[in-house]
Amino acid sequence: MRERMSHVSLLWKILFSTSIALTVLFAVSGWILLDNAASAMSLSLENEVKASFRAYDSLWRSRAERLESVSLVLSQMSDVRAAFSTGDQATIRDTAAEIWKKISRQDAIFLVTDPRGAVLASLGGTLDDSMKRDMPVVRQASAIFPRQASGFMLSGSDLYQVVVTPVYVQAGNGMGFLDVLVAGYVVDQNVAASLKDATGGSEFCFLAGGKVVASTLDAGVFSKMRGSLTDAPGPVRVDADGAQYTMLGTPLVDIRGDPVGELRILRSFEGARQSIDMLRRKIVLVWLFAMILGLVLTSALARRILRPVRELDRAASEIARGAYNYRVPVESDDELGRLAKAFNAMCNSIQEARQELIRQERIATIGRLSTSLVHDLRNPLAAIYGGAEMLIDGELSTEQIQRLAGNIYRSSRRMQQMLQELVDAGRGKASAAEICRLKDIVSAACEVHASAAEAQSVEVRIEVPEEIELPLERARMERVFLNLIDNALAVMPGGGLLCISAERSDRAVLVRVQDTGPGIAPRIRAHLFQPFFTEGKKNGVGLGLAFSHQTVLDHGGELWADAKSGGGALFCIRLPLCAEAGARGS
Repeated sequence: MRERMSHVSLLWKILFSTSIALTVLFAVSGWILLDNAASAMSLSLENEVKASFRAYDSLWRSRAERLESVSLVLSQMSDVRAAFSTGDQATIRDTAAEIWKKISRQDAIFLVTDPRGAVLASLGGTLDDSMKRDMPVVRQASAIFPRQASGFMLSGSDLYQVVVTPVYVQAGNGMGFLDVLVAGYVVDQNVAASLKDATGGSEFCFLAGGKVVASTLDAGVFSKMRGSLTDAPGPVRVDADGAQYTMLGTPLVDIRGDPVGELRILRSFEGARQSIDMLRRKIVLVWLFAMILGLVLTSALARRILRPVRELDRAASEIARGAYNYRVPVESDDELGRLAKAFNAMCNSIQEARQELIRQERIATIGRLSTSLVHDLRNPLAAIYGGAEMLIDGELSTEQIQRLAGNIYRSSRRMQQMLQELVDAGRGKASAAEICRLKDIVSAACEVHASAAEAQSVEVRIEVPEEIELPLERARMERVFLNLIDNALAVMPGGGLLCISAERSDRAVLVRVQDTGPGIAPRIRAHLFQPFFTEGKKNGVGLGLAFSHQTVLDHGGELWADAKSGGGALFCIRLPLCAEAGARGS
């Protein structure tokens, strides 16, 4: 993931980060807002349910008070008492019917019973057959006579709210108990619907005898929540076939205060859910708008910020390609403008430092060429000087004179070749490789140091097969062996053996230059091929092995000092046989 993101442009990283930040911000804010809205709506529904209960309670009390007042007025009317005093049912019925028609409501019930509850007259409303004959509620209310009693009454499958009012007349020994007036309302669908309208949409369910007496909810929906607990002290949340309601339950008590049923007031969450869905859609729309606006503004701002960054990147690429005159335009005085100024100042410093470095490099190149020239000319000059001195001061035989003359000739010719190589290098020319016999090159190098080896009693042994031929730059490769032989003679002043051998494989030739000197100290082994590193030679400048190593590398080979040698020093040279691996340039 990190590797894939590393290839994404900075602009897309900024836009990606901005989109994530906006999404997380709106997700958290939306969750908090929706949670608070849901909590507020849930609390509002609970308050609405409580308000509906208060409205129901107030309405129910007003109905009960109205029944009580009407019944009390009837019980105190002289006509009613006179008719009740006769004990004649027809008279009682006719009198009660005439008065009830004047003051009653069409949905109310009115009955006249004797003190034992036997019905003398039944008027108004819808009554079942049992209520037309006997009213047990009268006997239940007799315990509190002469006061009125009110409550709910269950008769068959119907539920009634009733008021029981005793009728007394003045007798000789006090008040005489004549009859009982029973007035009330039936609890039906109309009552539930009127309560729903009066409370602004709350649902009402009246239960009695384990059945639904009246309900504004569908029977199927209500059956889903019939098992819900209603004994909680406050509103509770219930589910009904995917719909949620806040429900408050209250018992319906009879004349004696015993529960005969239950009223459940419910408020649906559907409206709240629709409001929350609407709020959620608005949040999503606001998020989309904010996301688009944020990405547009971020893109514009990021492009403005990244423009100088791209200029810096382009400038860095130009500087890397060598265009040191390239400069970054400064467009402002802010941090990016100061960065551009600092970059331009850095480019000026690099350009000045580069010019100074080129000048110093030229001086160093001249010094290295001079040093190399001195190093390479030292050996032939020494041979010419030594040979000339011997010719002047010594009495030599003809054979010795010829030998010295040959050495002087070869040394002077080698000097001429080196000077020509120097001229060619200055003109950009490189020496071409040619097929050479390896033994001829080794023999020519040994011939140069033959006098020194003889003077030091050092035996030089050449074990190179005649048939080994390689594509080499003859002069450069000869100097490699000259340097190795010179180093070997320098560490064997008291005599020894120097053996140069070679063996051929399928693709390369391995040359070994081994002496019987003290060997290579471990502390200097890692520095052998570093320029200007010297150890043990009084007049050495430390370039022989460095030049030799580079020459072998230019021929596609390898030069190393074998650390596993039993005694003395052992240098190994591996040179490729194929023509393609010939000299690669000086």
